[in-house]
Amino acid sequence: MALACLNTMISKLKFNICGLKDSHLSNEEVEDMEDRIKENIPDELQYSCMHWSSHLSLSPYSAGSDTIEKLYELFDGVRPLYWAEVLSLMGNAPIGIRMLQEVLSWAKGMKSPALEYVDDMRRFLLAFLKPIMISAPHVYISALPFTPVKSLIWKESSRWFSKLLRVEKGRMERWPARSSTWTGHTSPLICLAYSPDGLRVVSGSDRDPIRIWDAESGAPVGEPLKGHTWTVTSVSYSPDGRHIMSSSWDKTIRIWDAESGASVGEPLKGHTESVSSASYSPDGRHLVSGSDDHTIRIWDAKTGASVGDPLKGHTDGVHSVSYSPDGRYIVSGSNDCTIRIWNAGTGAPVGKPLQGHTDFISSVAYSPDGRHIASSSWDKTVRIWDAESGAPVGEPLKGHTRVVMCASYSPDGRHLVSGSFDDTIRIWDAKTGTSVGDPLKGHTSGVSSVSYSPDGRYIVSGSDDHTIRIWNAETGAPVGETLEGRTGEVYCLVYSPDGRHVVSGSRDHRIQIWNAETGAQVGGPLEGHADSVHSIAYSPDGRHIASGSGDSTIRIWDAETRVQVTKTMEGHTGSIHSVEYSPDGRYIVSGSWDNTIRIWDAETGAQVGEPLRGHTKGAFSVKYSPDGRQIVSGSLDHTIRMWDAATGAPMGEPLEGHTNYVSSVAYSPDGRHIVSSSHDKTLRIWNSKTGAPVGEPLKGHTVYFTGASYSPDGQYIVSSSGDEKIRIWDAESGALVGGPLKGHIDEVTSISYSPDGRHVVSGSWDKTIRIWDANTVASPGVRHVSDGDNTIQIWNTDVSGDSAPSDLRLDQDGWVNQANGSHLFWVPEDCRNGLTCSAILTIPTGGFGRVVRLNLSGACFGASWEEIMTSG
Repeated sequence: MALACLNTMISKLKFNICGLKDSHLSNEEVEDMEDRIKENIPDELQYSCMHWSSHLSLSPYSAGSDTIEKLYELFDGVRPLYWAEVLSLMGNAPIGIRMLQEVLSWAKGMKSPALEYVDDMRRFLLAFLKPIMISAPHVYISALPFTPVKSLIWKESSRWFSKLLRVEKGRMERWPARSSTWTGHTSPLICLAYSPDGLRVVSGSDRDPIRIWDAESGAPVGEPLKGHTWTVTSVSYSPDGRHIMSSSWDKTIRIWDAESGASVGEPLKGHTESVSSASYSPDGRHLVSGSDDHTIRIWDAKTGASVGDPLKGHTDGVHSVSYSPDGRYIVSGSNDCTIRIWNAGTGAPVGKPLQGHTDFISSVAYSPDGRHIASSSWDKTVRIWDAESGAPVGEPLKGHTRVVMCASYSPDGRHLVSGSFDDTIRIWDAKTGTSVGDPLKGHTSGVSSVSYSPDGRYIVSGSDDHTIRIWNAETGAPVGETLEGRTGEVYCLVYSPDGRHVVSGSRDHRIQIWNAETGAQVGGPLEGHADSVHSIAYSPDGRHIASGSGDSTIRIWDAETRVQVTKTMEGHTGSIHSVEYSPDGRYIVSGSWDNTIRIWDAETGAQVGEPLRGHTKGAFSVKYSPDGRQIVSGSLDHTIRMWDAATGAPMGEPLEGHTNYVSSVAYSPDGRHIVSSSHDKTLRIWNSKTGAPVGEPLKGHTVYFTGASYSPDGQYIVSSSGDEKIRIWDAESGALVGGPLKGHIDEVTSISYSPDGRHVVSGSWDKTIRIWDANTVASPGVRHVSDGDNTIQIWNTDVSGDSAPSDLRLDQDGWVNQANGSHLFWVPEDCRNGLTCSAILTIPTGGFGRVVRLNLSGACFGASWEEIMTSG
């Protein structure tokens, strides 16, 4: 039967099998789609496309068999794309991934070229499931252009498809290697769970949608599951793997289709406060949930109806709930420091509360045989209890040095794994309570969730560092490659004097150097600070980098070797938010929230003279004058002060006018003026000699200014703001030059011109650095892709088949749409923040993203989409 299915697919699959005429339409928008399927996809082809893998997995594996030869014939070429097209048309695209996994599991340990093609197609469907589910033409239009150039799919199909959009920068060469660190969430991980078959992991976080991951590769599966409006507190698969359940601080529980990611039914409502935990019964018929309203509720998993009355007894929020393996009991852990057991059928309490923990209970779980219960607590311990008597078993498990957030049994019940806010994971012998091996280290923040894979071979962990990590359960080693060099929210950045590099400082305590032309990382991060890096400066000769941090220290680094070259400069007693070299490179000036300014010897790191005192609140920004004779400072006390750089004496009276704190100060290149930005939503220009204001305050940003800087020729001023935009001003007239520069999707924290004045670099809390062409970025005729009010430019929009679109919009699901809302093409999630053009280089600094430049010249869309295929 497997051979018959493969032969049917080989002979009957073809490009655009249903004759779709418009790629702008989703499958659902094609009015006669059902008739087209009946007319063009015969029953035997439908059956074969859906069931060939099942029949294949029932046959004995033989590397030289006719079946394997036919499998190779099917996958060696463009037919896999035609198969994906049919699955899309039939509404069954997600099933394709499991079918291919079924084949790989069937042939596990065997080698055959056919299996390499099967695995390549599995990666293709994993990467591009979203557009394929929505619209069959986008198997080709949206998926193929982003397929790695050395993938088998691209090698076999590229000669057939010549009129696709082109990824001119940032295209992957190969599918990503299996990584020990999975990135994609942009907020702390709260919960995760394996699917029953071990092929998927689902995760929930503080502020992000729910994500599904391929457990083998760590690749995201489909788009995030969106619906909850607040923190997702727990996730789990139904026992049959068909659904995912999630609970949230938004007081609801949601059920999702595990294949498509679609929401199933309405949210389950009844709790009056945050839902902290939810779990399926072993037979999948019921759900149990615990809430901050102190109650536990049972639900019908099919209808969503509440079953019986709430279970009451806890005197504080219920943080964790779980069914016993036989489904007869429910265990709950609460912020009242007790654990309770309930009859799942009647809701009646069983026995007395289990007492022993001295702080909040963070998790509870039954052992696989149901004889024991494990609990973790904010008291830094894990405890094991006899499930029948409620008596503690042995002594508390101690080793973690901070709150223990989670604990889980291995499938065989022999071990426990726990995660803690001490950033580590520990494995314990469940019988003796002794620690097994060393703690698992790798996360850079608290571990909030841990789970064993169903086969017990792996441990998956989620952390406040926004990542998921996978570990070998036996050795404790990370599984796959380790990610290096990525950083978090950008707090500061600056060009090197020669303009070849940009250096950034981030919330994650690290400094990173980037190639200003390509956006590539230059070496590894500069590490040493114990808090966020708020300010950085290159020495005038470009040999050194100075950094100021929230840890109250300044460090100097060799820009080439990236090692620290002087002792750590200590003296400030508050966070350092500004550092600057003197023009001759001999000194460094720093401003701190301890209200002082300090001058340091750049070679020795020694402090020069006494601190400069005068500000009554923190010094937020400091700069040397171009001749090095003066220092200007802006403060949280709303004032600007000038100082004699040699003596440290104040010069004149404070410059007053701003009505909120001063976020930045800078001299004009000729030293005649000072520009200041403020949280009062204004820029001000001052005469640096007299301190008098020059003209009226400059207004344009809709919220506070975060920074301002002169162009090297002094003609322009560039400003950044919490409104996510950048503006350019005429320095003489104060008039705005062009419209705002849009693209960042969070506060722009830092802004600077390149030394030659040709570019502007900006850093943001959106974890990107953007480099803008200062001459052409606001030019008319440059087309845009935008996300709401945030605009991203693309390289070329001379497309075939439609008039060149003048207003392209990138929606939250990755679709680039025309003004009428119709889909043009889809962009993978890891490319969206880095979507770039000739006028803007966008550098994603987080662990999930790449710089991508698109060229749409000659690409076919809409009514001409069939022209993408040419003879091979």
